[in-house]
Amino acid sequence: MARTRTAPRPKVSSPRPPAAAPIDWRRVAYHTLVSRALDDTEEQTNRNRALVPKDHVVLYQFSARGHDVAQAILASLLTHPHDGVGAYYRSRPLLLSLGLGIDDGFASPLGRSGGFSDGRDIGVVCNFPNPGGPTVLPMAGDVGSQYTPVAGWAQAITYHRNVLGDRAWDGAIAVSLGGDASVATNGFWSALTMATTLALPMLFYVEDNDLGISVRGDMQTPGGNIARNLAAFGELFIRDGDGTDPADTAAQLSAAVEHVRAGRGPALVRLTVPRLSSHSGPDNQRGYRSDAEIADDARRDPLPKLRAFLVPAHLSEAEWGAIEADVARDVALGLDAARARPAPNPATVRRYLYEEPDAPDDAAVGGLRASERAALVSVETASEDGEVVRFQEAIRRTLRHELDVNPKLLVFGEDVGVKGGVHLVTEGLQKQFGLGRVFDTSLSEEGIIGRASGLAIAGLMPVAEIQFRKYADPATEQLNNAGTLRWRTANRFASPMVVRMPGGYGKDVGDPWHSLSAEVLWAHAVGWQVAIPSNAADAVGLLRSAMRSPNPTIFFEHRSLLMTSDGSTRYPGDDYVIPFGTAATLHEGDDITVVTWGAMVHRCVEALEQTDAKVDLLDLRTIAPWDKARVLESVQRTGRCLIVHEDTRTAGFGAEIGAVLAEQAFWFLDAPVARLCVDDVPMPYHPSLLAAVLPSADDIAARIDALVRE
Repeated sequence: MARTRTAPRPKVSSPRPPAAAPIDWRRVAYHTLVSRALDDTEEQTNRNRALVPKDHVVLYQFSARGHDVAQAILASLLTHPHDGVGAYYRSRPLLLSLGLGIDDGFASPLGRSGGFSDGRDIGVVCNFPNPGGPTVLPMAGDVGSQYTPVAGWAQAITYHRNVLGDRAWDGAIAVSLGGDASVATNGFWSALTMATTLALPMLFYVEDNDLGISVRGDMQTPGGNIARNLAAFGELFIRDGDGTDPADTAAQLSAAVEHVRAGRGPALVRLTVPRLSSHSGPDNQRGYRSDAEIADDARRDPLPKLRAFLVPAHLSEAEWGAIEADVARDVALGLDAARARPAPNPATVRRYLYEEPDAPDDAAVGGLRASERAALVSVETASEDGEVVRFQEAIRRTLRHELDVNPKLLVFGEDVGVKGGVHLVTEGLQKQFGLGRVFDTSLSEEGIIGRASGLAIAGLMPVAEIQFRKYADPATEQLNNAGTLRWRTANRFASPMVVRMPGGYGKDVGDPWHSLSAEVLWAHAVGWQVAIPSNAADAVGLLRSAMRSPNPTIFFEHRSLLMTSDGSTRYPGDDYVIPFGTAATLHEGDDITVVTWGAMVHRCVEALEQTDAKVDLLDLRTIAPWDKARVLESVQRTGRCLIVHEDTRTAGFGAEIGAVLAEQAFWFLDAPVARLCVDDVPMPYHPSLLAAVLPSADDIAARIDALVRE
């Protein structure tokens, strides 16, 4: 895999930060007490589950007791309407402090309608669009997965400010919250690399309770102190303090926030806090912690320390009592309102896998608005007088045009900048559009896709490249999370992006690492569109549709087509689009239907020259969605079907097509549905081995003839 020196990073202007507001200690006290009351109510209800209605029990209960004071202080410092926050499962105090209603704070863990996900996700897997205030990005249930999307939001701040010239983003910052165990994850280190090498306006806030469920902190990072271990990072402003001490917490967080808002680069704050509960409701910490350890944490409870800090220096006894009374009243009202909400409507559970037709312009946070997409010219008729271009050049031209007409589109990945990509698809784009819009990334596929999610949620259209299909494996977590994001948040957020992913066999060569197809994985991944063009014109139309879509798309670029002239066609025009889910009929016939996609299309076309059978040849072009109607119509007319693909046989996408035909066209079939594909072996390297496993034109023609004779 080729590596080059990265180009100098673009200069980042240093905005003038807004004047830091003094901490509103009354609000800190109020939200800490609210959070504590919510935790206490849920835990007491769960302990007495035999005595309460079943739907009052929280199935996945996570307490934030001990973490609450510091989070309330941090929230008071997040005052910019474009601040972005990446949370985790103990972050409810922060959300309450940013404006989450108490009824939503209760209703989400109860799985009631509304809330974070309308009952679709665990109640602590949070998000908060928060119009006019800081946005809490949709979290996922994976530990550490919050970091790279936050880095993407941080980069979006600089993009909005420096590339788009939107001064409303001046002084905005991105903040990621995580526990001490999360600093061992790939996501943390990838985000740290991005933030420090690009001087992003990002704050890492690590709540260190010295426990990753039962595993101590010194198993997550040497010595158990991530702040001390990162001292050598000269590009990172670091503070380390006591999260149970309100004054120290305020000082450390204020210094870090001020540093980041001033444009002086990223910061990390580690605060030690106690975990005043088991890891979660089902967990029993007494199985791995001694009574003395639990009692020691109880003595470090930050709530009594907050009261002692505020009374009488900032609040009188009467004022503290009034706050407690307000909290008791508001929590009771919120609990009643949450429990009065109905359960989610099962009839809606299949909604929001993709954007729905005629959705309001601002229905979900993320990607281009519908009005912005509509302003881009699109035609579905290809120009007939364009010059002949190869597959590779067609993609480059399409990227170039969309970069030209859509200022919110940006292209990035490993080696896509100065080098122009390992297949030279992006050659020249950085020189034309600059480092801010076409740029190289660090070698982290999780970072590439997580970054893309954050950029998309911040209203941009990221086009990310994964160098080869196999290299997407480390990004699987982020890819799956991006696909389900709209559904998981009940259409509150979306993460439209295009992931360009070369794969498949090369010109006379293969191997298990660069030649993987396995496209069925992304057809199975909920929420993704999957395009696999077989020629230059289709590549143009599908890629442009993907870059203007409100849904995330895997755009599969076959290596054989990138390396040869097999996919060459006339350039169909700068406005040409192909709607997803529309197959192309390449040859008409009534004897048999052949269904294929990608580079196998060319072998099927060659096979037609070796058979007298009248073949209806369909190029699916997209497999998510796929054109079921056209395939069914053809098979019902011909009575026979051969499916040809490059992925392996077992559970390849051909099996899905075959199953649909068996269910919906069985009585029309005159022969069993057949598949011709790669046996269940990795793609081999030597040409003779490659030829032994790939369907050839001879193989395809022979199978067509055999099926027609049946």
